Formats: sequence, structure tokens, C-alpha cells
Amino acid sequence: MATKKKAAGKKTATPAKAAPAKEAPVKTWGGEERGRVSLADRLFGVRPNGHVVYETVKAYLANQRQGTAKTKTRSEVHGGTKKPWKQKGTGRARAGTVTSPLWRHGGRIFGPRPRDYRMEIPKKIRRLALRSALSDRAKDGRVLVLESLDLREAKTKEMAAFLAANELAGKSCLLVVDAFDERVARAARNIPRLSVRVWDELNAHDVVRNEWLVITKSALEAMEKGAAR
Repeated sequence: MATKKKAAGKKTATPAKAAPAKEAPVKTWGGEERGRVSLADRLFGVRPNGHVVYETVKAYLANQRQGTAKTKTRSEVHGGTKKPWKQKGTGRARAGTVTSPLWRHGGRIFGPRPRDYRMEIPKKIRRLALRSALSDRAKDGRVLVLESLDLREAKTKEMAAFLAANELAGKSCLLVVDAFDERVARAARNIPRLSVRVWDELNAHDVVRNEWLVITKSALEAMEKGAAR
């Protein structure tokens, strides 16, 4: 008995859906939302590379170390090489010098010595680490765009009121500005868990150590222009 074979139809490939662009709310100094803004994929849309971020942060912290810690060995501490007492007959333990590491005020065995802790990270790796950290914050919805810095005076209460209005009080925040402003620095320096950085000084360590990223609109535009170079 002949069996009829069904003609296999050609499967049409469905086009892949484009990933939705990352967006962040735009808020005023008083906490009022003024819409949303699209974040550049070049900065906020990359796949986070955790190992690159780890290596970059490790190098950043290592480069902050002065490397000046030093202890004295038995040849550097105060004291001579004269034998404190004779070898036998005193009932005391044998001793050859008062600078022995076993003695109080003696030398230190294998103590720290001055050294250079500096680590070099290629520029491309540093940039990838920063973009990975920014993308991770954008993915978690922890990026806020500030329409303008309406700081009337360099007072801590002004900055505290801004954080409270935007529900950021008590949270670790990184405020990214387009240029250094003495008033902003003075208003933020006494608030714990709040850091201020100029956009071109931003690094992966600054981003990962803070829960929230607050970027002024002008700083965001400068970042996007810098990333397009």
C-alpha cells in the first residue's frame, strides 16, 4: 500500500526583534519627571563583561597604594652584635644578639618593604570596563538624568533636598556633571554615600561602588559625543 508523503513546506525565518533601546527618566531638581531619554547603545547597551570590570577595579585600587610600608630587619634596629651573656651556666636560654627577631624591639622577619603596586591596564580594556558598568546600571534601571543643576547656593541642605525629592536619600549615588563646579562640590562633600565626578574623569570603580547613577543632561550629551569619536 502506497503511503502519501507530505510535502515539507519551507520554514520562513522570522526576523529577530531588535532589543529595546535603554531609557532613563528625566527629572527636575525638585523631583518632577519630564519624560524619558534614550541612552546610547555605545555606552549603555553593551553586554557587561564582569571579568574586565574586576581587573580594572583591581588595578585602580592597586594604583592608589603608596607602597611605602616598611619594617626594620635585625640589621637595622638599634642594638649591637655583642652576646648578651655566656652560652652556658646561667640557666637562661641561649642568645647571640639583642637584635634577634625573637626579642622585644628586635628585627622583623619578612616584614613589608617599599614596592610599586602599580598595574597597567590598556585603554581599550578601561573603556570596555566603564561601558560594562554603565550598561549594568542601565539594565537595572538605576540611571537618572537630571534636567539641570538648579543649585541656588552651596549648602548641604540644598543637595539633601534634591536627593529626598528624587527618593535617593540614604542611597549611594554618583552625580556626573559636565564641568567642575565649586558650589556642587561644597554642597555634596558633607553628604555620606554621595560622590561627584566630571564626565571625562569617570571610571568603572566610581560606577560599581554606587547604587545609582545621576547624570546631568549636559554631561550625558558630552559622554555620547566623546564615545562617538
